[in-house]
Amino acid sequence: MAANNNANLLREMERVAALIDRQFDTLLQVPDDARRELYEAMRHAAIGGGKRLRPLLVMATAGLFNVDESCAIRAATGIEALHVYSLIHDDLPCMDDDDLRRGKPTTHIVYGEATAVLAGDALHALAFGLLADERTHRDPFVRAEMTACLAKAAGPAGMAGGQMMDLVAENSTFDLPTVTRLQQLKTGALITACVEIGAILGRVSNEGRTSLRGYAHDLGLAFQIADDILDVEGDEEKAGKALHKDAKAGKETFLSLMGLERARDQAQMLVDQAKSHLNSYGAEADLLRAIAEYTITRDR
Repeated sequence: MAANNNANLLREMERVAALIDRQFDTLLQVPDDARRELYEAMRHAAIGGGKRLRPLLVMATAGLFNVDESCAIRAATGIEALHVYSLIHDDLPCMDDDDLRRGKPTTHIVYGEATAVLAGDALHALAFGLLADERTHRDPFVRAEMTACLAKAAGPAGMAGGQMMDLVAENSTFDLPTVTRLQQLKTGALITACVEIGAILGRVSNEGRTSLRGYAHDLGLAFQIADDILDVEGDEEKAGKALHKDAKAGKETFLSLMGLERARDQAQMLVDQAKSHLNSYGAEADLLRAIAEYTITRDR
C-alpha cells in the first residue's frame, strides 16, 4: 500500500508540475516591447524545476471536495507565483545571497538585481490577480476569502515576518520555541494557506477546516525539520541549491538545537500527527497522507 501511494504521489507531482508550467507559459507570454526582459526573468524563475509541493497541496485538498480542476489549478498557480516571488527575493544579495535555485542560476545572477526585484514584485501581483479573477471561482465571497487568506500568509504575520526573524537570527541566539515560531511563519504559513485555499474553493466553512489546518501545521514543521536535515546531509546537485548555509551563517536550526536523531524522531512524530488529523476522511485523502510521508523521505 505504501509503495502504491508513493508511486501515485510521484505521478501526481509530475502531472501538477506540468500543469503549473503550462499555466505560467500562457500567463507570461513575452511581449515585444520594453517589458520583454521582465517577462523573461519571471519565466526563468517560474517555469521548470521545483517540487511544486504547494500547488500539489492546493490540488489535493480541493480534490477532497470535488472542486473543478480548472479552478483549482488557477488558484494553485497563484500560490506558486507567490512562492516563486519569495524565492527570487530571498536569493538577492541583500537577503540570502544565493547563486543557484532549482538547479539554475538565480534570477538576479542572470538578469541583474533590479530586474529580479521587479520580477518578484510582478509575480506577487500575479498571485493575487489570479485568486481575485472570476475564472478561478464564480463566487466573489470565495475569491475574497482566498485572497485574504493568502495576504495573511504572505505578510508580517506570515512569510515576511518569518523572513525578518531569519535575518535577525544571523546576529542572535534563538531557542527552540523561537526557531519553531520562525519556521511556522516563514515556511508553515504558506503551506497552511495552500490547504485552506483548497478547502475554501470547496466552500468549506472556517470551522470545517479545523482538522485540515492541524494537518497543514504539522506538515509545515515536519517539512522544515527535513529541510534542516537535508541542509546538512543532502546532495547539492539533487537539491538544486547551495547547502550548509545555516551553519555557515551561525543560525540555530531544528537540527542544531535537537540533534540529528531527535530531529528525525520529531519529524516522524509530526508526520504521524498530521495524518491523524485526516482520520475523518477516507481514501480520498490518501494523496494528502502520501504528501506528509514524502516531506521526510525526499532528497531535495
